[in-house]
Amino acid sequence: MAARPRIKDVAEYAGVSPKTVSNVINNFEHVSDRTREVVREAIDALGYRVNIAGRQLRQGRTGMITLAVPELDVAYFSELAKHVMTEADQRGLTVLLHQTGGSRERELAALHGFDAQFSDGVILSPLALQPRDLATRDRRLPVVLLGERPAEGSTDHVAIDNVRAAREATAHLLERGRRRIAVVGGRARGRQGTDRLRTDGYREALKAAHVPFDSDLVVPVDAYHWRDGARAAVALLERDPQPDALLCLNDHLALGALRALHEKGVGVPKDVDVVGFDDIEASRFSVPTLTTVSPDKKEIARAAVALLVGRVDDPDGGPLRDHVVGHEVIVRESTGG
Repeated sequence: MAARPRIKDVAEYAGVSPKTVSNVINNFEHVSDRTREVVREAIDALGYRVNIAGRQLRQGRTGMITLAVPELDVAYFSELAKHVMTEADQRGLTVLLHQTGGSRERELAALHGFDAQFSDGVILSPLALQPRDLATRDRRLPVVLLGERPAEGSTDHVAIDNVRAAREATAHLLERGRRRIAVVGGRARGRQGTDRLRTDGYREALKAAHVPFDSDLVVPVDAYHWRDGARAAVALLERDPQPDALLCLNDHLALGALRALHEKGVGVPKDVDVVGFDDIEASRFSVPTLTTVSPDKKEIARAAVALLVGRVDDPDGGPLRDHVVGHEVIVRESTGG
């Protein structure tokens, strides 16, 4: 049996130093793109694999990180999990995946390291955490929050600018002449979660266009699933006057709304425009295809893993970071695209 290739073998094959190979494996930023490509080609050619067990023994770490998300059957989270796993794999890390169900109890368990004996840190997408939960957490466990942030300056955080994204999506509808725009999944008052931030962006766009805000057009939902979007759309069709556009705060809601509108004989976009959030794969295959806000999921994963690894390597490594990831409004058939 041939000996397992070592970093030294990869270095010789690529014509670089072992230190450079190590820098590429650990995704250090100061390596040039050309050198990174040469080293990765050598790694693939030789079939080199990171010796995780040896790294763990040297560094006193498990080589595992935890990703805790509300629901894996919501496509945004399953797609995001895929990107996090890909990013972690490139660093020789394993991802422990947990579903919290949006339960505060399970989110607290993640925050305090329910896998502390196995995991070096946690990437958490919270729904129910309170500011006091973050204030009392165990600071020895590195944590990066995604999406919602219950308290400013509480931990490293990665998200899109939800206010701006909703403002841009609403502005697109206004530019199309829509004036009775309903927010499916919105929240006009209450805690500063993603639903509230996106509703704030919607209100900013209305104000800029001198369109009065109507609180009756902000429609909360029990959950962010297809059936909830369908129910909300049916209820809105019973209004007089009916809305002429639906800004749905995730794509599952929007896809459910599309189905309900179709069953009621309402034309999209002839009679009603529909916009979603998240740009899940299904949004590209619906009939009509769905206009949606597309967050850069790959960058969310890259930034979250990088921030977490940085805290694992250096727990006192500077101030907490708030990383804002880009987004784009993808115009498709549901708004005439």
